[in-house]
Amino acid sequence: MDKTIIHADLAVADIRDGATLAVGGFGLCGIPSALISALHRCGTTRLGVVSNNCGTDGHGLGVLLAAGRIARITGSYVGENKEFARQYLTGEVEVELVPQGTLAERLRAGGCGIPAFYTPAGVGTQVAEGGIPWRHDASGGVVVTSPRKEVRAFDGLDHVLEHGITTDFALVRAARGDRHGNLVFDRSARNFNPLAAMAGRITIAEVEELVEPGELDPDEIHVPGVFVQRVVPLTSRQAADKQIERRTVSVPATRGTVD
Repeated sequence: MDKTIIHADLAVADIRDGATLAVGGFGLCGIPSALISALHRCGTTRLGVVSNNCGTDGHGLGVLLAAGRIARITGSYVGENKEFARQYLTGEVEVELVPQGTLAERLRAGGCGIPAFYTPAGVGTQVAEGGIPWRHDASGGVVVTSPRKEVRAFDGLDHVLEHGITTDFALVRAARGDRHGNLVFDRSARNFNPLAAMAGRITIAEVEELVEPGELDPDEIHVPGVFVQRVVPLTSRQAADKQIERRTVSVPATRGTVD
């Protein structure tokens, strides 16, 4: 039952070229940065990634993207990553854009063994009708587009059929975890992590604090250990390494003078 692996490099060593990954995080919040760095060191390539976004330039999944290791991305937005936008528009990476709520539900459905579901999100748009560019050529022309999806009416309202997502591996980050793989996330860092953890056939979790079985309150566990196969405890330095996607500071108001 002890699923602890002491080093991230060992935990990702069997992720082969062409594997599919579900990766937790939102922007740079709650991203499994140690596991991503380990995967980068391993040299694994042609990866198919499912994640809300693809990190930023120089951080998170952006590290793998800049190294040319990612072949396909299923996500919700390009966001702050200029290299992501460049590779998408020049045909270096294939991108399937999915409404954010639909992406969350596709991961959850895959983790629960639900092959597909109907949702009203995207009805009447290219999400349902097809034609969203998935891949461009080097000159920016569209060479692959999304297919038309099945639409069915329920109670007089149209719904589009979406398929559940499962992946070969999942990489997630938790605030606390025990040796059995039970995980607890901290506030907004929870985001897509539980959903990604459920969708992976082999889920690898890096944890900021490793505790012994029985120390976590069962009512506070967000992902039970049945979904997690490997637990990597972070060093204090790794746990403290949390990047900010966009730092915004306000200019203090100037005090007026009083005569």
